[in-house]
This record gives sequence, C-alpha cells and structure tokens, in this order.
Amino acid sequence: MEITTLDQFYQHASQTSQVAKDSLLPEGLTREIGHFNVFNTEELFARLKEKPLMPYNRRAYYKISLINGRNRAEYADKVINIEKSALLFGTPKIPYHWVPLDWEQRGFFCIFTEDFLVPSKSGVILDDLPIFKSGGYPVFQLTEENTQELTYIFQKMYKEMGSDYAFKYDLLRNYVVELIHYGQKLQPVTALYSAHNASTRVASLFIELLERQFPIESPRQQLTLRTAKDYADRLAVHVNHLNKVLKENTGKTTTVLIANRITQEAKILLKQTDWNVSEIAWSLGFEEVAHFSNFFKRQTTLSPLAFRS
Repeated sequence: MEITTLDQFYQHASQTSQVAKDSLLPEGLTREIGHFNVFNTEELFARLKEKPLMPYNRRAYYKISLINGRNRAEYADKVINIEKSALLFGTPKIPYHWVPLDWEQRGFFCIFTEDFLVPSKSGVILDDLPIFKSGGYPVFQLTEENTQELTYIFQKMYKEMGSDYAFKYDLLRNYVVELIHYGQKLQPVTALYSAHNASTRVASLFIELLERQFPIESPRQQLTLRTAKDYADRLAVHVNHLNKVLKENTGKTTTVLIANRITQEAKILLKQTDWNVSEIAWSLGFEEVAHFSNFFKRQTTLSPLAFRS
C-alpha cells in the first residue's frame, strides 16, 4: 500500500479543481514547524469536473473532516454510510477511503502534520490520544447541534487562515485541539477509559518524562536525559523492557522516540530563535556541533543552516 504525501495531495487537488497548486498552499508557514491548511469543501467541490475519489491509501498527514452530504467512509475494517453529517478523523497509521455519493457536498476539512502539533506548543501528544489509535472510532454521525458547533469552529479556522495576525498558527493549533477533544467526547466511554495495564502505564510515564524536558527556553538550558538508558534508569526499569513496551504501545523504539522529539525541538529553535547552531546543539545535549549537524541531517536530510534558511 502506497503512502499519499502532502505534495501528492496538493497535486491531486490542483488537477481536479483546476486551481494552481501554489494558490492552494497556505501563506506564512515559513517560520512554522510542520504543515497546516484548511479548506471549504463546497468551494473546492464546486470547481471539480469529476467526483474526488480518494485512493484507499495511508496518508503522510492527519486530516479532520466535517462532512455534510451523502458519502461512504471506508476506514480499516469499517464501512460507514453517511446520509447527512459526520466528523471523520484520518491518521497516517490507518488507511481510509472517502467516497462522495452525490454532488451536494458541504463542510470543511483541515490537514496537518504531526510536527504542527508539537507538544511544547499544543500540549497534545497525538500518539496518546484515543481518537487516533488503531481500533478506535474514527467516524461520528452528527446531530444538527453537533454540526452547527463544529461548523462554527471550522469557520473560525478558515477565517483565521486568511488573516495577517502574527500568531495565527498558535491560534489554529488551539482550534485543531478543540476539534480533537470534540471528537473524543463523541466516543463511547469504553474507548476513552479502557483499563491501563502495567505496559501502557510505563509507556505513558516515559512520554511524560520526555515531554517534561521541553521546551528549551534558554541557551543555558540543557537536556538532562538523552539516551534510552537515561530514561530506563529514571523509570526504574530495564532498558530492554522499556524498549519492548514502547514498541508495543507506539510502534517505535525508545531511541527513535527520543530522536524524533529532539528533532522537533531543534526545528523550533532553528526557525523561531536567533540562537546560533552551536548554542542549539549544546542545549540539545550535543557536545560537538558536528555531531548535532550529522544527527539533524540524518533525521531531516537537511543541514541545520539549510533548514533555517
């Protein structure tokens, strides 16, 4: 199964709507980490020459859709027919397929990457949320009241995208988090409050410990925990056990989770501070700038200076 990238999403949207790709891209993202955009379905759908069939693929981004119209959602092992209104959550982990059944399509959808909701800015760790876990409830049929409330959130989001407010992406993060929590409140209680066994508890404590080290707010602040063994020692478990439970609960190893979070913070510091690269490297626990540069390039394919520019 292929993974649909953001570039492919915009290419497909441009071709089917006959709108230049550049005009679909959001402005003002150059100083931001990650990607975000929001669309009015009716406006986009009005330009289409054919129904926008989406391949049954994984996406390299998250998507939240407010759907008004007759549709069919095929999501992992679920097939859900939507006669009126629904809220749909898409995640890179689970393939899904949305099939419009008529031309009367209204609503909104937003797309964003994991980096856009970096925990130090949004307070949210996507992998910890029930709404994005495998086996969850990704599609919700809506009442008229639900639809009105969600439409209002999306309208604020859509309006803010066109504003010149200097901190609009911070505000947009808040709207995305509001949508996520709205969806989670619609879930059955059993999906939200399943019993935590020892394995999930260790995984949760690790994530909490990892996030406690961020954000880095001064060049004089330095990470104190850098390796899998550092975290295992602090949690009083064997490093192999920690790695096993994290793999079971997140699909990623301890080292990968630590490296991903350090990379996220490095991106923020490079884009949103004027610290030099050596200061950033030291703050993130690298004694040598060259070690930091090599690490960052392995993670992103770019050097720190190339990313900053």
